[in-house]
Formats: sequence, structure tokens, C-alpha cells
Amino acid sequence: MTGEKTNTQQQQVTNLHFFFHDIASGDIPTVVHVAAPKNLSSLDKEPSFGTVYAIDDPLTEGPEADSTAVESAQGFYISSGQDAPMLTVSPNKKHKARSGQQSGAFRLAQDIAKPRTNSINNTSGDAVVEFHYG
Repeated sequence: MTGEKTNTQQQQVTNLHFFFHDIASGDIPTVVHVAAPKNLSSLDKEPSFGTVYAIDDPLTEGPEADSTAVESAQGFYISSGQDAPMLTVSPNKKHKARSGQQSGAFRLAQDIAKPRTNSINNTSGDAVVEFHYG
């Protein structure tokens, strides 16, 4: 995870760049379906409006699975778009700075992420998403 801090009008701005590994397959998935709307007969169907997932996804510096791990994101996301796919993500995790020191939680942090799908396996559901914050 790369980060750059600047002060703007007494607000600290941190620019973050990392990759989020959403693994739905295998013996130890990092994302699982928690709930789906009543109109879905199975959680295995294509995600639709109202579907909820729990996550414990690794965050890495690069898109490769063996890239340097910087931490993990624990939380949930909800498929919140009726007309177009949209995910509302609520990760809850501290991160480690490059030196390995805990830099603290981003409580009350505000920003809009600029996610971009780096790769997705439509068969397994595994995905790597690149995030830019700040």
C-alpha cells in the first residue's frame, strides 16, 4: 500500500493505493454471501440488489496473490444498485505503514474510493480490485 499525506485546511489527506483480493473459491474463502433478497431462490445466483457479503480480504501492494501483504480488510459490502452494479463497502481495519508500525484506524475517514477491477474469474467468483483513495 502506498500512501502520501498532506495537510489541507486542517484536514489530513492520505492517498492510498492497494489491491483488494476477494476470494470466493477454495477451502478458505475471504468473501461469503450472508443474505440475499427474498426474490432470489439461491445465494449462488448472480448478485442482485440487496445481497450482503462478509469479507476478510487481503490487501496487497500489487495485484499478484504473492504480492507484499499490507493488511486485510474486514467488514461487509452490499449490492446497492438497482439499475447498475454498485457495491457499498464498509471495511473496518487498521493498516500497517511500510515500516511495519501500526498507523491507527481510519475512524471517521471520508472519501470516495476509485476502484477498478484488475481481474475477475467469472467461474469461481474470485476478483482482484485496485483501489485508489485520496
